[in-house]
Amino acid sequence: MGATGPEIAIVGAGIGGLTLALALRARGIDAEIHEQAPELREVGAAVALSANATRLLARLGLGAELTAAGAQPTELVYRHWRDGRRIAAHPVGDAYRARFGGPYLGVHRAAFQRILGDAWGSERLHLGTAVGGVHEDATTEDGGGIRLDLADGRSIRAGLVVGADGVHSTVRRHVTAEDVTAYSGTSGFRGLVPAGALPSLPDPAAIQFWMGPGAHVLHYPIDSAGTVNFLAVVEGPDRWTEATWRAEAAPEELLAAFDGWHPAITEMLAAAPQSARWGLFGQAPLRRWSRGRAVLIGDAAHAMLPHHGQGANQTIEDAVTLADCLADARAAGGSDAYDVALRRYEGLRRVRTRQVQRSSWVTSGLLHLPDGRAAERRDRKLATFAADFGWIHAHDVQREPVAGPRAS
Repeated sequence: MGATGPEIAIVGAGIGGLTLALALRARGIDAEIHEQAPELREVGAAVALSANATRLLARLGLGAELTAAGAQPTELVYRHWRDGRRIAAHPVGDAYRARFGGPYLGVHRAAFQRILGDAWGSERLHLGTAVGGVHEDATTEDGGGIRLDLADGRSIRAGLVVGADGVHSTVRRHVTAEDVTAYSGTSGFRGLVPAGALPSLPDPAAIQFWMGPGAHVLHYPIDSAGTVNFLAVVEGPDRWTEATWRAEAAPEELLAAFDGWHPAITEMLAAAPQSARWGLFGQAPLRRWSRGRAVLIGDAAHAMLPHHGQGANQTIEDAVTLADCLADARAAGGSDAYDVALRRYEGLRRVRTRQVQRSSWVTSGLLHLPDGRAAERRDRKLATFAADFGWIHAHDVQREPVAGPRAS
């Protein structure tokens, strides 16, 4: 499976690219990472890691460090937007770990990025190397490699290129011409607030959804100091016209959208500078995740709305699955080992990621119902949330076949 240059060239040094690199190294597979940014950095304030990912990260030797850097929420609580009453609650903490075999953690993205980057090291991490194009290359030793053309004029040959380069992936443009991103009609504002600045907030150690007409707020703790990360989601704008998924908002626009909400929410939103507005996009399933010697993982393959907190977790699942498929195909030998590995990888991941994408999209509207009968039906259903969505958290990509939602 060898070729001139690294065996595997990973484009993107975010969560997916670094996790894949670590998983490949653990399996004895040569890899290098190419990242266009001049330094490692993550977009966004925090990330929620559920057991389907923390189990895998622990097997890579990162469990203790992640647990020390993050925070385990005590409960998952759903609250009414105006009076703050508990609509439904489910234990997290030790009960979650006992049920799913791994912790649920809120972690600052910068801390998570640092843990992954330190574990990988700098020797085979190439920063400031933007990829301008991807080309199949028949001039390699085995007659079937791939070439990365860098923006600075250099070229790199590899046996396989992995696009871990996010929603605006350069590698995806090589794999498929499909443009399948879809604007949800909602946008979000992010922020970090010290718990000490939130005297009105009940249960600051819990992960909580506040649901109301046309909006919701999600928040959870991310460190031992009590820092709370929030995502406030509102309806609109009707159309997203920015070239990127980020746009500036009018001053005080966020607070105005939550006028009349519980004091804990308005207090939280006022305690942090108003962030940029992030358009929330999902993605229709791609028809193909690979082409020749190029393959996609994470948001490059299946961007999803954040309402199940699974974007990073599904990316980590992708990375470990791809590493396992490549290692198994390599051990089996044969000139078509890459083809075998990529077919297996895509077969294992397509159904599961589609299920999570679809569920996240449906959840968006349910969180924004006005008071009334539809909201009451949703609230009754939230009492069985742990049973209905345990399939997401219980699944182990290294232990079982694809698991989906239970029949209703």
